[in-house]
Amino acid sequence: MNRRRLFAVLLLLLVALALFFAFRGCRPNYTNFPPTATGPWVAFGDSLTEGFGAAPGNDYPALLASKLGIPIQNFGKSGDTSGGALQRVDAVAELKPRVVLLCFGGNDSLQGDPAARTFANLAQLIDRFHSEGSFVVLIGIRSASLRDRNSAHFGKLAKEKRVLYVPDMLKGLAFKPVYMSDAIHPNDSGYARIADRLEKVLKPHLNRLKLTSSNGS
Repeated sequence: MNRRRLFAVLLLLLVALALFFAFRGCRPNYTNFPPTATGPWVAFGDSLTEGFGAAPGNDYPALLASKLGIPIQNFGKSGDTSGGALQRVDAVAELKPRVVLLCFGGNDSLQGDPAARTFANLAQLIDRFHSEGSFVVLIGIRSASLRDRNSAHFGKLAKEKRVLYVPDMLKGLAFKPVYMSDAIHPNDSGYARIADRLEKVLKPHLNRLKLTSSNGS
């Protein structure tokens, strides 16, 4: 093999290796991806998950379930905090949910709870679901203040726990009467926008999040 052909072969090998490592680097490094849990998809949160302010069937978990073609059980509870969630997480985790849409922190902020405690609670919730093999989607909610004090905490927690993160649930909705039923809760149009956003985030990962015949369906 002459030098020119040898150089061409080596160049092709280098390009192939570069593409291989670039592809590997682009693959998400989430915990439990794909999940090993074989239970239902669940939405676990407060009034924003329950769907306060929406007509029946227009909460975001119901709308998202329709878009994805996957049933989602709604475990939203109005007024709940991250601390309250710790009191009921076992009942939800025992379902071995395959995917968990986790959204707490709004009521903590409204009640003036320290951010350190809120995010320590959220870390415990994530760990509990991870222990069951669940894939967790962390949904952020801004603090009840002019400057959002939660964003950096949510981002840090998502990185530490290696979960899919959707920042600021009410981004583009808050303070817009067309999307809000009151100062805190969306209306039907607002929840539809949230469902659209979550669909867009989840769709690229859907094949690995669905339960297939190869893992027990």
